[in-house]
Amino acid sequence: MSLVAPSIEIAWVSALLILTIYLFSFEVVSIDEAAISIMVLLGLTSLLAPMMGLEQGLVSTQHLFDGFSSNAVMSIIAVMIIGAGLDKTGIMGKVAVFILKVGGNTERRIIPIISATVGIISSFMQNVGAAALFLPVVSRISARSGLPMSRLLMPMGFTAILGGTVTMVGSSPLILLNDLMLTSNTALPADQQMQTWSLFSVTPIGLALVATGIIYFVVAGKYILPSVPTDHKTKIAGSAKYLEEIYGVDYSLFEVNVPAGSPLVGQVLDDIESRHKIRIIAIKPAGAGMRASRGDLSRDVDITENSALGILCSPRHLKGFVDTYELVIQKGLRAFSEALSSSQVGIAEIVIPPGSSLLGKSARDVWMRKVYGIALVALHRRGETMFEGENIRNTPFETGDTLLVHTTWKALAHLEQDRNFVIVTTEYPREETRPNKVGWAGFFFSLALFLVLFTDLRLSVALLTGAIGMVLSGVLKIEEAYDAVSWSTVFLLASLIPLGLAVETSGTAKWIAEQTLQVVGHMPIWVIQSAIALLATFFTLVMSNVGATVLLVPLAVNIAIGVNADPAIFALTVALATSNSFLLPTHQVNALIMGPGGYRVSDFIKAGIVMTVLFLIVMIIMMAIIY
Repeated sequence: MSLVAPSIEIAWVSALLILTIYLFSFEVVSIDEAAISIMVLLGLTSLLAPMMGLEQGLVSTQHLFDGFSSNAVMSIIAVMIIGAGLDKTGIMGKVAVFILKVGGNTERRIIPIISATVGIISSFMQNVGAAALFLPVVSRISARSGLPMSRLLMPMGFTAILGGTVTMVGSSPLILLNDLMLTSNTALPADQQMQTWSLFSVTPIGLALVATGIIYFVVAGKYILPSVPTDHKTKIAGSAKYLEEIYGVDYSLFEVNVPAGSPLVGQVLDDIESRHKIRIIAIKPAGAGMRASRGDLSRDVDITENSALGILCSPRHLKGFVDTYELVIQKGLRAFSEALSSSQVGIAEIVIPPGSSLLGKSARDVWMRKVYGIALVALHRRGETMFEGENIRNTPFETGDTLLVHTTWKALAHLEQDRNFVIVTTEYPREETRPNKVGWAGFFFSLALFLVLFTDLRLSVALLTGAIGMVLSGVLKIEEAYDAVSWSTVFLLASLIPLGLAVETSGTAKWIAEQTLQVVGHMPIWVIQSAIALLATFFTLVMSNVGATVLLVPLAVNIAIGVNADPAIFALTVALATSNSFLLPTHQVNALIMGPGGYRVSDFIKAGIVMTVLFLIVMIIMMAIIY
């Protein structure tokens, strides 16, 4: 075997590739800082070319920043804005509630539901778009279920990548494949012409890969997924630790069901709350709407059979209440997962100021829950705290009393304008949702999806049409659109594009491919096909999957002809294998979830090694069975 020595350009590009992999693997600096540094080094080669033995820089400075205007980067910006718009209308919250209702709060049930949904969606739209769309859904599910986002985002992201293999429009390489095959046909004799693939030609392979990914995380997730605590901003207000340390409050939220025949049926809230030292803060009668907000829940509301009750109390008081009335405790919040989530409600501190019209009156006198939307759970006066069951609702208010109340954040925001109260809790979620804009959001999302699927319009233009529509229609303010973009992700991807350009134009990719094929060229066809898949897998880790496809498809076609194999299958192998990108956060989807999930590069390596091997095995086996 003879090895051809690389040129000086190939040597320098290979050195930069090794440096990039080193920086990504050992996290000497943050991953976006590493990518920007590599881009700057590529730019400096134009100045240092004579000292490096080069005639010119590895990448022209005229094209060094082309990544910031690339189709991929602009598409990512657009889908982040579209996802934020859908979330602002509350659609994503409803999807999260449905998933929690079906999957409960268990990781083994939630992961398959999320992953399967994203896998199907990404088979008809760009996988990074599907991942970005579901990012706020996973965030809400994490906040409601208590599961860290790091346990949910990686399965979702990996399955979004796998979903791109289900149809011929699921990923950029598969979209490009037929055009590349037609180009190769111009150099092939008539008896070796390749037939293009139809929309669902790859569906059996893609579905097998998606199923493999889901099963992998269900079986091995507890061993390979990190548990990074999620820093939900909504947990600032009324934090359990703070309330327990300052006031001795150890209250938690519970959901119970009232079965038919329970002694509780027919009683009103005022009959039972003080007696059992609980507060019922939400009721959902069977077949009726929920009562939990200002004006629709008061002490004279009666309890009907098959109702669900949202209860705030100390765990030690719940058991006696449940046993007395033969109630059923739910595991976690189901009927109230959205209404009583930490993003909607919580415990706040309120002080009665001098001059308040409530002085001398009690909570019962003013119907505080019904009129103000706040349920009194504790009263702190002169260093002592009184709780539910200690007659606090009949105690007249005095100047300086601190009230601990359970309330919606919306109601608390209204109270900030009420001179009868001084709001101590100021750090609470003030997210403004716009359910009245759901029609516009749905229209512009559908328009973007239609343009992606049924027109030849460039992906970035199609998606930006939906994004700007969200802004112009008032679904999002322009400042909110800017905030929705993960700029670290944008800089990461835009900075890596010049490296991919250098790998292609310097001949580095071709040189690596040729040396690899010299090793396996005389082996059985399935070994050669596997080698091509491995080569495509490696290239897609260090350059764009589109670049890897463009480079390797012609090479794979020629190799197939040389070993009497089907060139169309070898070309398809390349286009599929470029989705095998799990080892490093260089794929757009992995880069997107890295920050929100709190992942390190080592987390991707740990989970991605097995997934990479499984991908190759399942792909080769399925292609052998089908073709």
